[in-house]
Amino acid sequence: MHIAKDTVVSIDYTLTDASGAVLDSSRGLQPLDYLHGSGNIIAGLEEALEGRTAGDTLKVVVPPEKGYGPRNEGLLHKVPRKMFDNGQEIKPGMRFHAEADHGGHTVTVTAVDPENVTVDANHPLAGMTLNFDVSVVKVRAATEEELAHGHVHSGHGHSH
Repeated sequence: MHIAKDTVVSIDYTLTDASGAVLDSSRGLQPLDYLHGSGNIIAGLEEALEGRTAGDTLKVVVPPEKGYGPRNEGLLHKVPRKMFDNGQEIKPGMRFHAEADHGGHTVTVTAVDPENVTVDANHPLAGMTLNFDVSVVKVRAATEEELAHGHVHSGHGHSH
């Protein structure tokens, strides 16, 4: 079966940055299962997998525009340090869940001073060219339930 809209795809992958550093990998773990055509993975990788079949291997270079988007400096914010007053020491690199008018998202602390904490709401991979080494493990038709919910149900206790 070929990868097309409304198929469930299982892939093994290794993601590296421009310098070759491994950012993420499914190797040695369970393959990543996703519903093709539902926006469950980044556009550049999904486009490259279209039409492939189980057993195919490929290397995919995904520019920021087809990955997590370009960095947006407007997503850097200084917030009063007292908003983080939970007794925990705040350090650059820490990540927090933040609520905003348009919903919740994760922010990364980039700087701390006595008065303010600077947070970055960009995705950590925004602005990066992503390099994927991918093996297609399996392709199958999606179930009606998966299509209705817009994602894969693995059968490992998934419920709504």
